[in-house]
Amino acid sequence: MGIVLFILMNLAVMASIYLTIFIIEAFFGVRLDQGTISGLLILSLIVGFSGAIISLFLSKWMAKMHMGVQVIEQPTNATEEWLVNTVYKLADEAGIGRPEVGIFNGPPNAFATGWNRNDALVAVSTSLLELMSPEEVEGVLAHEVSHIKHGDMITMTLLQGVLNTFVFFFSRLIANIIAPKDEEGNPSPMAYMAISFALEIALTIFATMLAMWFSRYREYKADEGAVRLDGPQGIYYALAKLGQIPKEQVALPSDMKAFGIVGFLDLFASHPPIEKRLAHIKQVAKEMGYQI
Repeated sequence: MGIVLFILMNLAVMASIYLTIFIIEAFFGVRLDQGTISGLLILSLIVGFSGAIISLFLSKWMAKMHMGVQVIEQPTNATEEWLVNTVYKLADEAGIGRPEVGIFNGPPNAFATGWNRNDALVAVSTSLLELMSPEEVEGVLAHEVSHIKHGDMITMTLLQGVLNTFVFFFSRLIANIIAPKDEEGNPSPMAYMAISFALEIALTIFATMLAMWFSRYREYKADEGAVRLDGPQGIYYALAKLGQIPKEQVALPSDMKAFGIVGFLDLFASHPPIEKRLAHIKQVAKEMGYQI
């Protein structure tokens, strides 16, 4: 299912790119020619933002399909009823639209996604509900609602679009400059493709590091938001408990890590080390007059 969804996503991205290029060329008389800097920049913007925007609008659907999220339409037991009511309470306090609430089978974790703050999804795993106390689960939910309140899905999409544009534009611009030329000054097609592909890989690695740095910054802000919405106890002790579990037992799939609650400890980590997050929560709590 994951492979099928990946293929469908890429087909949708490519279709949107070609459709946009066709409309611009047909109705505005603009040739998106890579032979000019302006043409390359326009094409880069289209390619860079198309995938990011499509991913944003399909994020809830993709999450439900990929993670097997069961949306709670009507609570069937006390746990589901408490979960829905708690998310709604936090959403009301945060001043956002009430998100959909779902449960998925998997390691102890949770995530939020959606294309805007009034049409989002908050999902938690069954094992998180089993592992955590109600106070700790509420702290995790406050963290996820804070992601939604801050508009993190949109800001990440804009950043990803800018980074995609940067990668596409400079990989092809540099390739056009350094690729061997023929007698008419045109770059060799095979050399151009090979060089641009290699540069795209290298620049994508750099862009990913920047995106993950921003993701870690957002996690600190979401932790702060959780303290403001629900106090420090829940999120603090939830993270402390998760910190005692081996990372491989709590990791989300790579495409869902950005809005989860744990991650890896390196330059490509979507989340800061739990120890640093705990220290940050303590500092924020102290500034707000809380004791942990």
